[in-house]
Amino acid sequence: MLSASQLETVVYAGHAWSQTIPGRFKPNKEGVGLTLAEDGDAYRKGFFLGDGTGAGKGRQIAACILDNWLQGRRRNIWVTKNAPLLEDARRDWTALGGLNGDIQPISNWKIDEPIKLDQGVLLVTYPTLRSLRGDHSRLKQITEWTGSDFEGVIAFDEAHEMGGVAGGEGALGAKEGSQQGICGVLLQNQLPGARVLYASATGASDINNLAYAVRLGLWGPETAFPDREQFISSIRKGGIAAMELVARDLKATGLYMARALSFAGVEYDILRHELTPAQIEIYDTYADAWSIIHQNMEKALELTAVVDGLENATLNSGAKASARSRFESTKQRFFGQVLLSMKLPTVIAAAQHHLESGQSVVMQLVTTAESILDRRLGALSPDERADLEIDLSPRDMCNVELHITRLLCSRSLCRAWRRETQVSFGFP
Repeated sequence: MLSASQLETVVYAGHAWSQTIPGRFKPNKEGVGLTLAEDGDAYRKGFFLGDGTGAGKGRQIAACILDNWLQGRRRNIWVTKNAPLLEDARRDWTALGGLNGDIQPISNWKIDEPIKLDQGVLLVTYPTLRSLRGDHSRLKQITEWTGSDFEGVIAFDEAHEMGGVAGGEGALGAKEGSQQGICGVLLQNQLPGARVLYASATGASDINNLAYAVRLGLWGPETAFPDREQFISSIRKGGIAAMELVARDLKATGLYMARALSFAGVEYDILRHELTPAQIEIYDTYADAWSIIHQNMEKALELTAVVDGLENATLNSGAKASARSRFESTKQRFFGQVLLSMKLPTVIAAAQHHLESGQSVVMQLVTTAESILDRRLGALSPDERADLEIDLSPRDMCNVELHITRLLCSRSLCRAWRRETQVSFGFP
């Protein structure tokens, strides 16, 4: 049920979890750090799974939990990105012989009631992890369910979602740490015996974003860095080369594994589509149409006092930037769909040729317009939902943009006319 490479993760993770971080610690009451204390707890080391897309990280998480399940640790936590991934987690778990009902989402219990689950895998999303209401919080609810002597697995799938825990410098200056990152670290700090598994193909784009990995022993006793701040500042000075050294050392100590699917022996051709004269004419026509919308939008900005038509000066920079951003993003989506539709005849012909040759055809959808569809469905009435007729084509996007521009212009003209009549007739 597992490949040798996937089973290797179970072996390495189990070995990492048999060790503890040097020193004894207590959670820092004023933050997310750990303070050295002789009467503190020994914290179990964690393991980082950094496999690339397609290697089966979900299946490996399920395998690590199953390994501990068979050793008697029947309470485990699976932290994931969003609620729909529940079915993915159950798919991976049942593929290894588990039961569908073993994995239960925390949303089955209200935030102010105890979790009534004798044994099982508690599925928690990162946004839910930071939820609180009055004196009640999901974090407290989880730790009350596990107990302070918890030794099960806490699997942080897509662990980079906790990347902002240390805050840092943003585009607009200093920023505080993210709440879901802070709650993720607090969960680790309050359960010293937990077997922590981090899983992410993009663990950290910046060394500051690795601050959530408190169980890897990157700083503290018997390391070159006394605390997290020293670690981040020192590695940042070394740049990418220093980050690569961190990855190398973690691999050498058996705490990190990062593999990718091999493309050895794979050959590929670029399938080119030559635009027909008719398609070129269609594209030019659409370009002219968008030019008209653009001109009307600039006129609308002028009539709504966003732009001064006489001096060509911007009077409301925020509104102007928002309008132009909306225009450009819609235009890009529109032409992206137009170009995609133009390529389809060549793609379909190539697919039919391969199928006739007895070969399989796999198509990857880079964009599915899911967010647009969700917004459109959310705006429908019950009657409209009963008789669905939704158009997400380029034509629909162009019609929406034209409607907005017309509406903006008509409102602007009405306001301008009202101002003129008030002045002419002396209305208050």
